[in-house]
Amino acid sequence: MRHGMMAPAEESRMSEEPKLSFDQFIRHWAAQRPDNTALEQEGEALTFSELETRSRKIVSMLRARGVRKGDRIAWLGKNSRHYFELFYSAARMGAVMVPIGWRLAAPEIGFILGDTGAKLIFVGRGFEDMAATACSQMDTPPAVATTPDAAAAIDAARADDFVPAGPDDAVLQLYTSGTTGNPKGAVLTNRNLFSLRLPSQDAEQPWSHFDEDEAILVCMPCAHIGGTGLGIMAMGSGIRAIVQEEFTPDGVLDAFEQGITRLFIVPAALQMVVQHPRAKTTNMTGVKYVLYGAAPIPLDLLREAVRTIPDAGFLQCYGMTETTGTIAVLPPEDHDLAGNQRMKSAGKAVPGVELQVVGENGEELLRGEVGELVCRSPSNMACYWNLPEATQSSLRDGWMHTGDAAYMDEDGYVYIQDRMKDMIISGGENVYPAQVESAIYGHPAVGEVAVIGVPDDTWGEAVKACIVAKPGQQIDPDSLIEWTKERVAGFKVPKSIDVIEVMPRNASGKILRKDLRAPYWAGRERQVN
Repeated sequence: MRHGMMAPAEESRMSEEPKLSFDQFIRHWAAQRPDNTALEQEGEALTFSELETRSRKIVSMLRARGVRKGDRIAWLGKNSRHYFELFYSAARMGAVMVPIGWRLAAPEIGFILGDTGAKLIFVGRGFEDMAATACSQMDTPPAVATTPDAAAAIDAARADDFVPAGPDDAVLQLYTSGTTGNPKGAVLTNRNLFSLRLPSQDAEQPWSHFDEDEAILVCMPCAHIGGTGLGIMAMGSGIRAIVQEEFTPDGVLDAFEQGITRLFIVPAALQMVVQHPRAKTTNMTGVKYVLYGAAPIPLDLLREAVRTIPDAGFLQCYGMTETTGTIAVLPPEDHDLAGNQRMKSAGKAVPGVELQVVGENGEELLRGEVGELVCRSPSNMACYWNLPEATQSSLRDGWMHTGDAAYMDEDGYVYIQDRMKDMIISGGENVYPAQVESAIYGHPAVGEVAVIGVPDDTWGEAVKACIVAKPGQQIDPDSLIEWTKERVAGFKVPKSIDVIEVMPRNASGKILRKDLRAPYWAGRERQVN
């Protein structure tokens, strides 16, 4: 094609106003793909046309219960088609959905409900007692709607017209786990959720193209961006979302047989899938992309996964709740079965996102220097709910401060060294646990490793490694320390080793270093020395 000319499809898209809200997408796909499945769970499906009508009824039901634009509603339960119907529909009218982690204790649930001022909480099956307990501990609890009650009210409602929310209206509030104190509610708008679609498409990255017959698996928890975000991806792309209550290896293998073409999974869960006895007999040839995050993929696991899912491209996704998910990607072509330097990175900025590594005064550092990773993107959250100071400290001059210590190479690939707050300062030297963990991980007896800082009267903090042994292996602390000495500087080598049975993790699969640290810092005012 000659320079300056556009293809007809490109021209028509340029003339279209970009869709930046749930209301726009639901109307669009109901018109374009009315009979295609939008949401599916356990064999029950809803087409885009049916979703358009049903979501109008949900809006009417919400309005009848006093919910207005800007109000918060909550969901307590596992992943559910019902949750996504409620979320999409509330977003159409500008009510804000707050999914609450179902593994939380009643006081934690009560805190989130109180913080949001939610008018209404929808409760998934099996969580009625937990919701009642949490609400009983509150001075002004929300109204409670069980799944059968909500379903009956929706069926009885009328599919009326309503005033749709705009791109900059808040529609989702996700609570970040945080390492200290109470969780913070990250407020996300329609624009945050959908703004990076067009730059990705314009860059013509293969994984940004979705065929009409594709399907995506939603099995990560909906209280996390890795769960709800997949539903958003399906809606923006007009494809089928297959929803499962929670991750199980069998469930993922079932989904392969149901025709999923994409999934997001954490490496620990991927390992369970590819090592499952059924994996050898399950047809996975339809899978186009495996997206993974929360941790880099060990080389041995990548080799095993590529053997098991041979036609899939693997993408490491780096992001956080406050950036509405992925802001950097390590693409398939950088995954090397022999191993390479780039596989130690989190990839490079996705189209539409700017990344920088900055020093303590906010100045951009030279390539190769370790500082804090910051992000400028239309997907950066609007704010932390009711926390202006925390918002101001995290969002400065349009840049989201990730709290991750990182450096960037000459080609723009980002190498995460650690959470800034997990950094260990031993004898004035900065020690990034992830670097030490990487050195230890290659030891033949080590299954999992987490490195923490513990109090030390001489050095301030001492490096400690917590190890889960591989099945059938024994850990010899002295030989492991000698192994590590050969691979990292002396001040980074663990002074002590704890052998533990199981690694503590949160719902999205991340190792909870704070839980490993807690016993050693009990009774101290500060968590650094």
